[in-house]
Amino acid sequence: MKKLLATLALGLSLGLGVFGTASVATAQTAAPAAVTAPAAEAKPDAAPAPAAPAAAAPAAAETAPAPVPNKGDIAWMMVSTILVILMVIPGLALFYGGLVRSKNMLSVLMQVVVTFSMITVLWFIYGYSLAFTEGNAFIGGFDRLFMKGIWDNVGGTFANAATFSKGVVIPEISFAAFQATFAGITCALIVGAFAERIKFSAVLAFMVLWFTFSYLPVAHMVWFWMGPDAYTAKEVADEMTSKAGLIWQWGALDFAGGTVVHINAAVAGLVGAFMVGKRIGYGREAMAPHSLTLTMVGASLLWVGWFGFNAGSALEANGFAALAFINTLVATAGAVLAWCVGEALMRGKASMLGAASGAVAGLVAITPAAGNVGLVGGLVIGIVAGFACLWGVNGLKKMLGADDSLDVFGVHGVGGIVGALLTGVFNSPALGGPSAVGDWVTVAMVTPDAYSIAAQVWTQAKAVLLTIVWSGVVSVVAFKIVDLTIGLRVTEEEEREGLDISSHGESAYHG
Repeated sequence: MKKLLATLALGLSLGLGVFGTASVATAQTAAPAAVTAPAAEAKPDAAPAPAAPAAAAPAAAETAPAPVPNKGDIAWMMVSTILVILMVIPGLALFYGGLVRSKNMLSVLMQVVVTFSMITVLWFIYGYSLAFTEGNAFIGGFDRLFMKGIWDNVGGTFANAATFSKGVVIPEISFAAFQATFAGITCALIVGAFAERIKFSAVLAFMVLWFTFSYLPVAHMVWFWMGPDAYTAKEVADEMTSKAGLIWQWGALDFAGGTVVHINAAVAGLVGAFMVGKRIGYGREAMAPHSLTLTMVGASLLWVGWFGFNAGSALEANGFAALAFINTLVATAGAVLAWCVGEALMRGKASMLGAASGAVAGLVAITPAAGNVGLVGGLVIGIVAGFACLWGVNGLKKMLGADDSLDVFGVHGVGGIVGALLTGVFNSPALGGPSAVGDWVTVAMVTPDAYSIAAQVWTQAKAVLLTIVWSGVVSVVAFKIVDLTIGLRVTEEEEREGLDISSHGESAYHG
């Protein structure tokens, strides 16, 4: 425990220190806060970017009253936040727990719930500030360190964050809470790749480092911008865009986290699977899931919670939230059917595990596209993801040769890449997408002949590649640091006994 506490303290100090060189935003009264934009609006002079985060709304003109948050939007954001928590605890925990052997059930539950809790705390200490305040193209500043300035306890007023509609705001504190759940689930996803053989203390130490140096910069690069109300005139459009995160400046579309959450986490998991090593007996001993019933329960909770994950990313209770909602429904259903058909063709039978995995594959793939594509586009993305991820957990996994215990890369990596790239295709108005371009002063719908699918797919591909490289490099360094300080892996005796007993002194089942 002393080693664990010391390692966490070291990681925290590194997180707060390394980014100390990032530029600090000058505006103290309205520090930027990212949000996810409706697909009807887009960045100036770039391909439509309906799903990137926005900065806190600048102070309104002196002659105009300050915008007041709508109670319906506030309620929707709170419900969405609760739904994302449901995805993690108990959704992801039970989904992963059912997939491991019974002797490691509690260890996976512990890794998920404690990781989520720790990242939530770090988010409110420094994570939110580094992700969603103005700094540079790669990382934010410290304007919201310890959530400073988010609430005036003397005047009793709350700071507001922009949505994707001019003059429409939500309390910044509700946006910060919503995004905290994204950070938490992203880190929790990683644990499935090296389940059943890693030290509990190593998991937590790695998460501190990876969250600080991979999740926060990628979130800033993809989702941070100055908000629609900052675009007061055509003359300031370029200046406002130059203050956004790098990937946002490129014009990449990521409605709810295809790059930030799924590809980012999947690459970290794959690196971990290689560096931690294969489980003892892998490929020789049976390592079948111990409870597909719990896995099905977990997958169901993931599907339900994902409506908050995707539809909540509209940041308003509006039509784009509804579009993201229905796309989350249809794409997931399509992926379940595709996976089952693929399994039946390959093995002659469709399995319950396959159906549950197909659901997750569809949810992952539609995440970057949810509010950026039409219903037909959403269905196609789901079907393609079902087949692609089935290959990811079979053919690709064998090609890579890694013991990715719970197929984190095969589902989240492959599904995230498929969804990110196809977003660039089906965002096209010619294919039913809600694409638009504008300069945030005047917004005009894109005509089919003005939208370049090839250009947008290339932009999406650049975002995917940068995320893969960034997360990969950070993960290698972070795992190496942990390995050199406290060690990554439990002993062979502890692994054979099971991590429930050897790491936590408990058993999931008795008798």
